[in-house]
Amino acid sequence: MTFLPNDYESAWTLGGSVKREGVCLHSGQYAQVCLSPSEKAGFHVSWFDSSDEPITLNIGQVFDSQLCTTLKLGKRHLGTVEHLLAALAGCGLTHVHLHVSAEEIPLLDGSASGWVEAILEAGIVPATTPRLAAPIVSKPLAINRGNSVITATPAKEITFVGIIDFPYKVIGRQIMKIELTPETFVKEIAPARTFGFVDQLEQLQNSGLIKGGSLSNALVCNFDHWLNPPLRFEDEPVRHKLLDLIGDLALVGLPKAQLLVYRGSHGLHTDFAAALLQ
Repeated sequence: MTFLPNDYESAWTLGGSVKREGVCLHSGQYAQVCLSPSEKAGFHVSWFDSSDEPITLNIGQVFDSQLCTTLKLGKRHLGTVEHLLAALAGCGLTHVHLHVSAEEIPLLDGSASGWVEAILEAGIVPATTPRLAAPIVSKPLAINRGNSVITATPAKEITFVGIIDFPYKVIGRQIMKIELTPETFVKEIAPARTFGFVDQLEQLQNSGLIKGGSLSNALVCNFDHWLNPPLRFEDEPVRHKLLDLIGDLALVGLPKAQLLVYRGSHGLHTDFAAALLQ
């Protein structure tokens, strides 16, 4: 495998610039993103059509987290950032500049694999300035939204336990535990694709969402079967939920802790990320 950091302790940036483009999930627009090295710690965004200074991403910019994570960046928004941010944080990057052409990140194949491939194509090299400090979990923390909950307990490593429970027979209850490193992220989490449900498609489309969704960029469940098998993992849905969580936590950093998430959502993830900083 092309070089990956062993852990999340050091500061890393890209060895060069790399571009990806594709259809955006909700707007249906065709968009481009260029990933570039940065001397400044954090993840920073600017637009191709603007000369304004790049905006550094943070959890306070979260604007709407129903079906994706959307950030309010000055007078603009940037939606569906979670898969790209998961790839950056999951691969161990700490200093990256993103140039974007639209107000939504392309979905690619519905996973983080396309972004990981772009990162490995550009290469990962040591950053010239220190990384931002990750949040510290010094005592147990629990955040919930209704019956959905995330808990964190202090630990020496970064461990995720994901649990999902759906009424759809082909998914049901799934549980996955993983000790997160850049290598395990790339192999076990990044390839997991987003998924949706046939019985919700019409409602979402009527709400002006998922205009760019298709069987090529999302798994689609029809209660007791998938419309577009095969799955990349038997438990691909729970792995994708962990991918989303990693992407949302990228806005604050990955803490050394054991995190357990039951029925996670973007809103719950970002509530939790904000609580970590407090």
